[in-house]
Amino acid sequence: MLERHELEAFLTLAEELHFGRTAERLRVSTARISQTIAKLERRVGVPLFHRTSRRVELTPLGRRLHEQTRPAWHQITSAFEQAVAEGRGVIGTLRVAFVGAAGGQLLVGAAELLRRSEPGCDVQLREAQMVDLMPWLRAGEVDVALGTFPVEEPGIVTGPVLVSEARLLAVPSGHPFARRESVCLEDLAGVPLLQLPGTLPDSLREDRTPRTTPSGRMIEPGPAAATFNEMLTLIGAGHGAFPVGAQARRYYARPDVAYVPFSDAPPLEWGLLWRADNSTARVRAFVRAAGDRLRGPR
Repeated sequence: MLERHELEAFLTLAEELHFGRTAERLRVSTARISQTIAKLERRVGVPLFHRTSRRVELTPLGRRLHEQTRPAWHQITSAFEQAVAEGRGVIGTLRVAFVGAAGGQLLVGAAELLRRSEPGCDVQLREAQMVDLMPWLRAGEVDVALGTFPVEEPGIVTGPVLVSEARLLAVPSGHPFARRESVCLEDLAGVPLLQLPGTLPDSLREDRTPRTTPSGRMIEPGPAAATFNEMLTLIGAGHGAFPVGAQARRYYARPDVAYVPFSDAPPLEWGLLWRADNSTARVRAFVRAAGDRLRGPR
């Protein structure tokens, strides 16, 4: 079995290619590094480094060993550092994504509340487009995202519902539906329904853009849009309709789009999402702050 100090000495020397700098980084003597590498090479049975008076370089076997062990070592050290950070409290930077003006406004108060209660934690708010929200979350570009439910995805945790709002149908301003006081879910069979981007969860797309009405009538699928403004532009151009939350009428008023309330659709629900393997103290603290700030009657 490799000892931790042996692997650390090997990986650091492979990066620095200099015994003195390696010793300085690891805060040990140069002789200690030399002894450790020599012992490691004896166990392997062949040299891992070529040494001359002027330079140090990896042997082919040393290079392969470095390439194979470095990712695992980084994963281990990252996991340990994360555990230490969680144990010490809520510190560092939390990156939070939202889609649209209303989402950003919802999160500003939660971010300020967390900053006041946890001065060591900085919250960075980032606007995402619909197409980018889940890829950002899965790739680790953001730690938390505010999105609409339902989201049923492996490895993704959903927090409690923070906001519920009435569901409206966005239609072209010249469409017959625009002159009505309300529409029902059966009316969706009479207009093409624009589609959410494929990067969003199937559970969400099935909720917002169903294939059939409650009675089983087919709903014609319209074109997909990558951003919300693109969606509204397609609607205004007469390419279809799309269910939205009531906040759209306030934040996205347009002369070419009308918002008609549903008489029988369930409310649109918003909440926080994060990766199950990233449930850090920072994430949990922000979820609590968002609940304290936003949950309740709307």
